Amino acid sequence: MTELLVRGVTLRDVAAILTVTRASDIAALGEPDWTEDEVVATLTAPNHDPAVDSWLASGPDGAPLAWAYVDNPTRGPRDNVEVYAVPGVAAHGTLLDLALPRVAERARAAGRAEVTLRAGVVPSETAYVEALVERGFAVRKRHARMTRELTGQERPAEGVRVARAAEMRRFHEVLQAAFADTPDFQPVSYEDWRSSLPASSPDEWLVAEDDGRIVGVLQSSDQGLERGEGWVKNLAVLREHRRHGVGGALLRTAFSIYAAKGRTTAGLGVDLTNPTGAYSLYTGAGMSVAFAVDVYERVLPAAD
Repeated sequence: MTELLVRGVTLRDVAAILTVTRASDIAALGEPDWTEDEVVATLTAPNHDPAVDSWLASGPDGAPLAWAYVDNPTRGPRDNVEVYAVPGVAAHGTLLDLALPRVAERARAAGRAEVTLRAGVVPSETAYVEALVERGFAVRKRHARMTRELTGQERPAEGVRVARAAEMRRFHEVLQAAFADTPDFQPVSYEDWRSSLPASSPDEWLVAEDDGRIVGVLQSSDQGLERGEGWVKNLAVLREHRRHGVGGALLRTAFSIYAAKGRTTAGLGVDLTNPTGAYSLYTGAGMSVAFAVDVYERVLPAAD
C-alpha cells in the first residue's frame, strides 16, 4: 500500500487537485469533468475553509494522489463529501476517516444535533463504494448528468426573458416554492442563497411570466465554461404552471443564449427520483444521459 502524506489545502494546490480529479474522472467517466475555475470555486465557497474542510494526499515523492472535501454552502442540515483518487491508489477510506469527524464538528458549530452526509459515486468506482459501505453509508437515490449538443440554430422562446436585478427575491421565491414538493427539499433563506451563488452571467438567468407574474425561472452558472458548455444549475416552474410548456420554453431560451456565445453543449444534473417530471422534460428538449451517479447517505451525530 502506498504511504500517504495528507494535509489541508490552499489555493496553491489547484494544479495538484486537477491532476487527481482528471485522472479519477478519466477512469470513471472516460473524460475529465473538473475545470480549474470549478476547483477554485469549491475552495472559496461559503462555509468552506480549505485548510480544515479539504485534504490533499500525496505520495512520498510529493506526487498528488487523492483529494477530498466537504461542503455545505447554504449551511443547511446536509453536508456533502467528495473523494477523488488516482486509479490504483487506496485512499478513499483514509480521507473519509478525516472527513467524518470534521462533518460532526461542523454540525456542532452550526448548533445541530446531527447532520446528513452524502457522497456521489459513479457505480464503477468500486473502491469508493466499498469504503462508504464499510463506514455505514447506504444508497439513497441516483442522479444523472444530461447533455445536449448545440448546433447554433437554437432560438429563444416567447414569454421568456432575462431576469432583472430587482427580481432576485421573486426568483428565489419561485425556486423555493417549486422545489418544496421534492423529497430532498431544504428551505434556504434569500441571504444564504445569494451568498452561495457561483459567478454567472446575468443574461443567463431567465424568467417566464404568466399575466405579468413570474411563474418559472432558470438559473445558469459558469460550471463547464472551460469545456465550452452552458450549464443549467436550476430550473423551476410553479406546480400550477407545469406541463404547459414553461419549462421547455426556459430551456430553449437558455440553449439559444449558450449557442450564441459559442458554446457547443448544454448540461445539467437531474435527480432521477424527482416527482415533478424533470427527466421527461429534459429528454423532450433533446438531452440525454451522459452518466449516472449513485448518492450514498449516512446520518452523523454532532461532535460532543
